[in-house]
Amino acid sequence: MNARPDTADIELDIEGAADYLNMSQSKIKGLLDRKILLQVWDGGWSRDQSQRFFRFDKSVSKIEHGSVLYQRNGSFELIRGFPKIQRAMLLGPALESHFSTIKTVAVEEKMNGYNVRVADIGGRIAAFTRGGLICPYSTDRAQNLLKHDFFDQHPDLVLYGEMTGPDNPYVPKNVYNIESLDFFVFDIRHKDSGKPYLLHERRKLAEEYGLNQVTFFGEFSLDDAQDEIASIIRKLGKVQHEGVVIKDPQMILDPVKYTCSQSNCADLQHAFKFYNDVGRDYFFSRVVREGFQSVEWNENETELQKRCLQLGESILRPMIESIKQVKDGTRIADDVQIRVKDLSIISTYQEYLRRLSVDAVFSEPESIGDEYIVKIKKLNQSTNDKTESMCKGELW
Repeated sequence: MNARPDTADIELDIEGAADYLNMSQSKIKGLLDRKILLQVWDGGWSRDQSQRFFRFDKSVSKIEHGSVLYQRNGSFELIRGFPKIQRAMLLGPALESHFSTIKTVAVEEKMNGYNVRVADIGGRIAAFTRGGLICPYSTDRAQNLLKHDFFDQHPDLVLYGEMTGPDNPYVPKNVYNIESLDFFVFDIRHKDSGKPYLLHERRKLAEEYGLNQVTFFGEFSLDDAQDEIASIIRKLGKVQHEGVVIKDPQMILDPVKYTCSQSNCADLQHAFKFYNDVGRDYFFSRVVREGFQSVEWNENETELQKRCLQLGESILRPMIESIKQVKDGTRIADDVQIRVKDLSIISTYQEYLRRLSVDAVFSEPESIGDEYIVKIKKLNQSTNDKTESMCKGELW
């Protein structure tokens, strides 16, 4: 996706932004010129013409990639981006090295969906993607799923969470027993500073307001953590869940993630369906994870053979099926769906995807109770074109 759903007209109060961000005006101008700081298309979300959103396309001066600068009548707020979470390849050594200065670690589920930050902006809820875009569908869902009482009492806080479920246009999943799409909080942070709530305080606050949260598996001593987490991972893998995030309960040390083999293979199975659209680093990293996990778990020949077969099938079968489809004259597509109450969201979301250069075909809305389901075929042009040309004799 080369294009980005940002507006072309840059209307930033450079002097005010520089003062607020503690940067020089020349630096702000440079960020705008180099398109590192971009005005965000809000899809008609804003009812106030004085409101503007700008996103950081790269990390700058300790401001994370995807952070959003909100401007209204000369005042500013900053919605900090998602802190990068590194991955444990060998669980035991990673725990010992990364968490050596603390006695216990807390373990929560890493759900399979897409990251969204939800915040109160001028009295209305907005949902921001990892890259700092305002997704109209995610915003509509968040406004329906979340009561505003949390933000009435805590307008300075941002909910960081996972949107997951079958009515998901990015990562549709049926493994969580969710009817449509839901939002699960995994972090709460302050605007501007990005300072996080302590883990147990965050869980208590979210529970107080009835917010869904990712599953908490427990807090374990470093001596017990490796075995406990390995056991959790095996159980999650059996039900096709993704993995865990290991955290310092005081939220001082950065968290670490660790995933199930089944999740790696599910990712590969989806990616190799569109083998020419997905980056090779995406494929490679997941194969490497399998090798490290197999070694750490000291798998016997039977277990290793099972892992190899599962991995190989995840790679080859979807690619073979894609080649056959294109060879038979069928365009391969990613089939997803969304669910809305307001039909106007459909056209706004179509425009959002168009600005992302996503080639998508929308079905007619299907009425389900007081909502509408719309099926979407997202065409992966590169894989279709490449496969078609090779079927006609083009060399690799």
